[in-house]
Amino acid sequence: MSILVFGKTGQVACELQRLHPEFTYLSREEADLSNPDACGETILAAKPSAVINAAAYTAVDHAEDEESLAYTINAEAPAAMANACATLGIPLVHISTDYVFDGSGEMSRAPDAPTAPINAYGRTKLAGEEAIRASGALHAILRTSWVFSAHGNNFVKTMMRLSETREALSIVADQIGGPTPASDIALACAKMAQNLNKSGTYHISGAPSVSWADFAREIFAQADRIVTVTAIPTKDYPTPAARPLNSRLDCASLLSDFGVKQPQWKDELAKVIRELT
Repeated sequence: MSILVFGKTGQVACELQRLHPEFTYLSREEADLSNPDACGETILAAKPSAVINAAAYTAVDHAEDEESLAYTINAEAPAAMANACATLGIPLVHISTDYVFDGSGEMSRAPDAPTAPINAYGRTKLAGEEAIRASGALHAILRTSWVFSAHGNNFVKTMMRLSETREALSIVADQIGGPTPASDIALACAKMAQNLNKSGTYHISGAPSVSWADFAREIFAQADRIVTVTAIPTKDYPTPAARPLNSRLDCASLLSDFGVKQPQWKDELAKVIRELT
């Protein structure tokens, strides 16, 4: 299969390259998502057997001031990709986010749960999902949360960096979610692209669910870093974009439809820390 991947340097794209170096990967210079028409034209010219969109505008706080740009990249570009895939009759696998939900309650959200984003980033990602569904393309939308790896910018790398100079940190403890290894997302995307025969929306997030504060404690414990973590509420750590308090995702359909088990994030964290140290 000839699989075309939008994204080359992001966390999932990096892990995809490790798993499948034979796929074709497009950098920002080769496929600029701020030019949606060019993205569609690239697909039509390449005529791949499937497309994976692992690129996005992910600067959650900046999106509050750049919602138009975020919308172009997160909604209009995926729409153009989906329309091109529909024209060619090929599947599109698209990565989305738990931020399409409002984060209320304490239950894990199923893929068909009502959406209600509470920030600009979430609104633009939801618009991308809706455009893909409307295109008529065969597609899989894979929502995820709290992505980490040895690449790019993520919470694990930030904590490891801070642990070199700080003995104590105050970290939010009332946001709960599943840290998700980028390697597992990459595995799921590849499996979907190679085996997709019906459209659907799926979830992947790590188990067990945890707070940011407890995630940090596990990072420091595994890395043998002595850092005291003080748990604080979200209101004591204001950010331009509101964050959902509940990011728990129900991943059952990913297992039943594709045989992809929910990742055990502590196991993958150990590998990432080894790679970083």
